[in-house]
Amino acid sequence: MSAAVKLSLIIPVFNEAQHLERWLTYFFGHEFPKDTEFLFVDDCSTDGSRDILKTIEKRPGVRLFFQEKNQGKGAACRRGISESTGDVVLIQDADFEYSPKDIFEDDEADVVYGSRYKNSQTVHRTMHYFVNRFLTMASNLASGLYVTDMETCYKAFRGDIIRNITLQSERFGFEPEITAKIAALKVRVAEVPIRYFPRTFLEGKKIRWHDGVAALGHIVRFNFASREKAAATAQVPAIYRRSKS
Repeated sequence: MSAAVKLSLIIPVFNEAQHLERWLTYFFGHEFPKDTEFLFVDDCSTDGSRDILKTIEKRPGVRLFFQEKNQGKGAACRRGISESTGDVVLIQDADFEYSPKDIFEDDEADVVYGSRYKNSQTVHRTMHYFVNRFLTMASNLASGLYVTDMETCYKAFRGDIIRNITLQSERFGFEPEITAKIAALKVRVAEVPIRYFPRTFLEGKKIRWHDGVAALGHIVRFNFASREKAAATAQVPAIYRRSKS
């Protein structure tokens, strides 16, 4: 990544205390661009995660935000996006499923998705694999944007695009919502393969079957409700609002 580019790295956190200290040691053991801000958004954790996060508040570039009540991952991502100042905004989960080594930038793209299925050798859990593939297919058909992993938690955006998109989802609806609104903008989207190490519910995985059902509703809502699309494009710089031609 160019030294002239500022990176905003958003890390939503909710009840990750069982592995958070180990993950932070692992995370900060990687080399990041000099001009990087780390925005940790704690979504009202009740297991001690907040106290652990406070131990890193004096690290260079670290900014901590504590939600007053639990609102969901989508709300935490929205908070991080609104507080970000970087030229590139990237979302990273606070767990070992995704590797910080896969942080990327593509100068030819406005948005980059990290795909768990593109040239991947990862062994996936069967049910999660089929649900994710089904939701991605439904999103692709509805939005007209073909990606291999709509539900990926690794997405990077040009800052002036993502900060000007109106986002509403509270929980895991963030992924289908942002995909629908990015598709409506006709921006340049790229996908790159990422490493993925799936965890179990005992290890802290939080998404449940009803989130998959809700995701279908979000796909319909954000792809077919004209007012939602209008909200997506209203404030985005005109250079990114491209025609269909």
